[in-house]
Amino acid sequence: MITPQTLQDATARAHDAMAVLEQELNQADAVLGDGDTGGMLARVIGGMAALDLSQEDDLGAAFAALARAALANTGSSLGTLMATALTSMAKATKGTPSAEWSDLSPMLADARDAMLKRGGASLGDKTVLDGLDAVATALNGVETPAAAGAQARAAADQALATFRDLPCKVGRARMFADKSIGIDDPGMLAFAKLVAALAA
Repeated sequence: MITPQTLQDATARAHDAMAVLEQELNQADAVLGDGDTGGMLARVIGGMAALDLSQEDDLGAAFAALARAALANTGSSLGTLMATALTSMAKATKGTPSAEWSDLSPMLADARDAMLKRGGASLGDKTVLDGLDAVATALNGVETPAAAGAQARAAADQALATFRDLPCKVGRARMFADKSIGIDDPGMLAFAKLVAALAA
């Protein structure tokens, strides 16, 4: 079951992972962007990890609290998209104490669609949305946390590899489309690294 405590534990693991990943992600972003992806994610995830969800009995309310924390700690498009995804998941679970692991795939698919609408990117543009789409698809029918972690990690890594040799089509990196070939999109890289941390 996915409960508010599950979210508490996940944000704590992500926060711990960012202590290692922050500089790596900044360096990756500096190749094509402003070099601040790691710092931004560290702030956003730090804000979410600081929440106490242990007494929350409404999963939707827990997701909504995480969305508010994300918005309060970012001014970036990626951070805003994270909040959009969390808001979508809050709506899907409003008034319920928990969700099944088999619910995660459709929840992520709805979050992906909300992010596509909000951000204006399309699937195939080499963004974090391509990684999320791969994970949402891979988790279809998954019923346990162990299986979810393994499938999500494999799907995120495969998406990263698949798009590496394609050009970035949106965001600041689109101005360096040819230079982006052979380089990971920073958002996709961050997503894959965080999925791996959560799956560990």
